Amino acid sequence: MIRTVGALVGAGDKAEALARSFEVRVTETASANKGAPRPRVYFEEWNDPMISGIGWVSELIEIAGGEDVFAHLRGAAAARDRIVSSEQVIAARPDVILASWCGRKVVPRQIAERPGWAALPAVANARIIEIKSPLILQPGPAALTDGLDAVRTALLPRV
Repeated sequence: MIRTVGALVGAGDKAEALARSFEVRVTETASANKGAPRPRVYFEEWNDPMISGIGWVSELIEIAGGEDVFAHLRGAAAARDRIVSSEQVIAARPDVILASWCGRKVVPRQIAERPGWAALPAVANARIIEIKSPLILQPGPAALTDGLDAVRTALLPRV
């Protein structure tokens, strides 16, 4: 998209440089996580009903070093096709829960208090982290910079 817009406005060279810089950044981030333990991640895009992350969010989780527990749903563009049940999340046993409720403030306590969730590694270890919607839920440069950084930081091991 960056290359297309750049070509349309006569800034093809600048657009190419920008696109390449994003490609390098993503490649370097993914390479930095090779061989490291990959925490299992549930990304909650909405809470009622519970909706897992859209495609690019799932990809960013993997680039940042995590394993999206619902990666098989990432090809579904429609939110209704990414609805998950509490039982599915419990069965997936995520180590980290990332949440971004489409412009609404995430309340980690509400997630932690769901029936049966206390035993989840993410809840037991207080690994419920909000990622602000503008950083992650809009495809584009912010997702590749600030969004990726936020996911990467959230997945870092706690010491």
